[in-house]
Order: sequence, then C-alpha cells, then structure tokens
Amino acid sequence: MMIQLKTKEEIELLRENNRLVSLTLAEIGKHIRPGVTTKKLDAIAEEFIRSHGAVPGFLGYNGFPASLCISVNEQVVHGIPSDYVLQEGDIISVDCGTFMKGFYGDSAYTFAVGEVPADVRRLMEITKEALYKGVEQVKAGNRIGDISAAVQSMAETNGFSVVRELVGHGLGRKMHEAPEVPNYGVKGRGPVLKEGMVLCIEPMINMGTKHVVFERDGWTVRTRDRKPSAHYEFAVAVTKEGADVLTDFGVIENEINNS
Repeated sequence: MMIQLKTKEEIELLRENNRLVSLTLAEIGKHIRPGVTTKKLDAIAEEFIRSHGAVPGFLGYNGFPASLCISVNEQVVHGIPSDYVLQEGDIISVDCGTFMKGFYGDSAYTFAVGEVPADVRRLMEITKEALYKGVEQVKAGNRIGDISAAVQSMAETNGFSVVRELVGHGLGRKMHEAPEVPNYGVKGRGPVLKEGMVLCIEPMINMGTKHVVFERDGWTVRTRDRKPSAHYEFAVAVTKEGADVLTDFGVIENEINNS
C-alpha cells in the first residue's frame, strides 16, 4: 500500500475528527464506575458522536457490531461492548473512532474503574509513557523503527511485554492506511517519516507474557496468561519540527481528575 501524504487542509480535518474522539472518550470517562455495563458506555458514545455531526468510525467496520472497542482487564483490544458489569478494580481500554468530512479519527485510552492495584496502575502509567516516548521520535527524516524501538524499550526495561500481532497504522480517508507502526523494532529501520504522514501510535503492553489469544467471537484479543493489558493511542502528524499531536488526552484527564 502506498503511504498517503496529507495536505495542511486534510490534517485540519483529521485534527477535527481526533478532537471529537478525545471529547467522546472524556464523555465516556464521566460514566465509568462500578455497576455500569460496557454496552451502556457504547450507547453513550454513539449518541455523543452523532450529536456532533459525525458517525462512529468503528460501527460496521469489517462487520464490527459497536461504536467502541471496550477491552476489560486481560482483553488487549477489540473487545465487543456487552452486558458485562464493570467491577471495582477493573481496567478498560476504550478505543474510539469517528468519521466526518471524509476522514477518520482514532484514539484509545485505558481507564481505571475505581481503585486498581498498584501493579496495574504502574502498567497503565508505563504504557502511556511508552506512547509518549514513541511520539518523541516522530520527526521528518526519522524512521518507523525509531518509534517502535522507543516504545519497546520503555515497556521492557520496566518489566512488561509488547504485543507483536497488533500494530499502529496510518490514518486518513481510511481507518487503516500504510505504514504499519509496530510497538517493537530496531532504531533506524523501516519507512522514513515524511512531512504530511499521519500515524496512529498505539502501545499494547501486557503485564505478563507478550503472547495473545484471538477469541471465538472473531474480534476480542486477550493475553494468553490472562494477566492485564493496557492500551493508549495517539494520532499524530509528522512535521519537520516533530509530532503534531492531533489527539487531546488533556480533556480526558481533566474529566477523570474532576470526577
């Protein structure tokens, strides 16, 4: 697949979509508490996205049956919202997509449900830090492998493992565009980053083994040892100066801190 470079105008449309994804995740954050079902969160997200003039990017994508991927505890990604009732101490990765004005938004955030154990909180913190380390490598002239190696190093030096089967990706008029952005790799390898590329960087980091199982529902991916997994995702545009981050975790974290 060809890598599609985006114009400044297209990047602004991508920013608009990714801003809406961040606002949707912030809205979801208001409702995450013990006793709420993941299906209820999905309904809130769909209504919020549509009320802002977009459509859910995931709903119907390759047959996916919901607006959000909600992955609980040992589920890594692509969990299907259900009647599962959130419990104190759960963590949930909420992955959200929008489609508006011909472009997609895509971002994920891992939320704590009430108080979570210290080792799980640390997994969340290191996974988010791994995302930031990857984003630091985004600059025209660097390579995809620079991002991948930074993510892998942060995770593994802190005793966690990196999922191999699932990767980040380009973003634009399609949800998944070239190039792939693995969370493991070697500095100086892979496609060269060019101004106008838009990437989704999304560490999926496990507390135990890196190995995963694909569930029979055809979507859900979980850790083989059933230990927790965390997942955070940014959309970024490549510039000569560095990463232009299109996602806004600030609005999500303001909501969490104020609730």
